[in-house]
Amino acid sequence: MEHEENPEGAVRAGVPTYLVEAAAAAILLVIGLAVVFESRKLGAGWTTDGPGAGYFPFYIGVIIVVSGAGILYQALLGKNRKTEPFVDPVQFRRVLSVLLPATGYVLAITFLGLYVASAIYIALFMVVLGKYSWVKSVLIGFAVNALFFLMFEVWFKVPLFKGSLDPLRFLGY
Repeated sequence: MEHEENPEGAVRAGVPTYLVEAAAAAILLVIGLAVVFESRKLGAGWTTDGPGAGYFPFYIGVIIVVSGAGILYQALLGKNRKTEPFVDPVQFRRVLSVLLPATGYVLAITFLGLYVASAIYIALFMVVLGKYSWVKSVLIGFAVNALFFLMFEVWFKVPLFKGSLDPLRFLGY
C-alpha cells in the first residue's frame, strides 16, 4: 500500500491506483478473450453469404483484448504509473453506503417485486442518506411507484415482475 499526503496534511492510505487499473485491464482481457474464442465457434470468417455469425463479435473481442493489454502495460510498466491511493477509507464507506442498500434492493425484488421493493428503497434511501422526513419519503416512494405502475401495467399493458410473494395480487394485475 502506498501513502500520500493530501492538502490537509493527513496521510491517505489505500490500494495504489495502478493495481486497480491492472485488475480492470485483466478483467477486460478475460472478457475479450472469451468473446474471441466464442465468436470463433460461431464462425468468425467470411462465408458465401457474407460475414459469419461470429465475424463482428470476433473483431470487437480483438479490440477489447488489445485495449486491455494496452491498459495493463500502462498500469504496470508505463512511465507515469499512478501510485496514489485509488480510494481512501472515507470514500470507500461512501461507496458502500450506496452499494450495500442497492444489493439489498436487488434481493428484495425477488420476493416483493419491482414496485414494492422500489418504493421501500426510495423511501429508505431518502431517510438514511438524504435526511428527509419519514412522511415525505414514504409519500414520494409510493407516488413514484404508483406512477410507474399506472404507466407500465395500465397504460402500456407491460407487466413487470411482481415478486414471488406477489404483494400486489389484490390489485388484479
